[in-house]
Amino acid sequence: MQLSIIILNYNVRYFLELCVLSVQSAIQDIDAEIIVVDNNSSDDSCEMMKQRFPDVKLIENKQNLGFPRGNNIGVAQAKGEYICILNPDTVIAEDTFEKLLSFITSTENVGIVGCKLIDGAGNFLPESKRGVPTPFVAFTKIVGLYKLFPKSKKLGKYYANHLSENETGKVDILVGAFMLMKKELYLEIGGFDENCFMYSDDIDLSYLVLQKGKNNYYFHETSVIHYKGESTVRDEVYMKRFQQAMEFFYKKHFKVSLFFNFFMKIGAFFFTLFKKSQAVTISRQPDQYLLFSEDEELKKTVENLLGNKVNLLDSTTKNTINSLTIDLKKNTEIIFDNNSLTFKSIIASMEEFRNPKCTFKILPKFSNFIIGSNNSNDRGKIIKIVK
Repeated sequence: MQLSIIILNYNVRYFLELCVLSVQSAIQDIDAEIIVVDNNSSDDSCEMMKQRFPDVKLIENKQNLGFPRGNNIGVAQAKGEYICILNPDTVIAEDTFEKLLSFITSTENVGIVGCKLIDGAGNFLPESKRGVPTPFVAFTKIVGLYKLFPKSKKLGKYYANHLSENETGKVDILVGAFMLMKKELYLEIGGFDENCFMYSDDIDLSYLVLQKGKNNYYFHETSVIHYKGESTVRDEVYMKRFQQAMEFFYKKHFKVSLFFNFFMKIGAFFFTLFKKSQAVTISRQPDQYLLFSEDEELKKTVENLLGNKVNLLDSTTKNTINSLTIDLKKNTEIIFDNNSLTFKSIIASMEEFRNPKCTFKILPKFSNFIIGSNNSNDRGKIIKIVK
């Protein structure tokens, strides 16, 4: 088997359904398997998996074992030569794995490969590519120097500013939402360090690969949606674990002074406070709704559901898509019908139409809900359809 996709889930049932649906579409012509590891979710994630995806391997943990151990359990049962660590709040294009496998198999001395990640509003997520957060690099991140001097290579190392978002190349650190690598290499370095519950595990894994003399790569030729805000609730537990994660990484890999340890604690505290303050659902009411679909009945159903007029745009008509930019001066909600559109075309449209006044939702194929989020800090929105 060529590829195993490991999806670690915890209480994101609807995002998981969308994710697995997109992954299934992406592996139709690949010798691959999907392994879902559930960390004792209290929602009906496992029941949904058994009913909708009975052929997908499901591992049900009896407690929340954390990100590292949960993924290690999944990898241990993987049969693929390559593994992909994938967040459940992601959406994959139909050709994502095909492109990445072609790249990784044709690149010498490769370690981990990541790709371009965008949020639910189509905006590029800068953590798609990062540098090693040495004490100095972490300092530039916490105090915002990388924003003040965006063209400086020295001050922009945290987000690997030597590469643009549309440029493939070597980077140090990749994000755990999407990591593709050889299973053999993963096992050789010991997988994710289970001493870290979450948040610095992907940094640690990427750094261990570098220490093996391998090269990590950011690959820009495919985009994946990461509904980032859905992964984590920015509460007191988040703040505590984030601080512990940073301490874990520095103690493991760097010798730092007591002053720096104190500075990092203070910096992490204010950083997580800032993140927590951003974690609110954007409730701006759209002025218009646009539905990309070929289903007239769906238009009526969505209008009744939303209590608003919905403009139906034929997903096969390019002229209609081109004229859409004229309407984006208004607050606009675009709903993509996955029964009519591929995930690749949905992702491409989100990038093309990204606009402060524009939000996006997806109706997954053969599903009874509409789903999405308005930015990377948004907890997301799920609208159930009752016909």
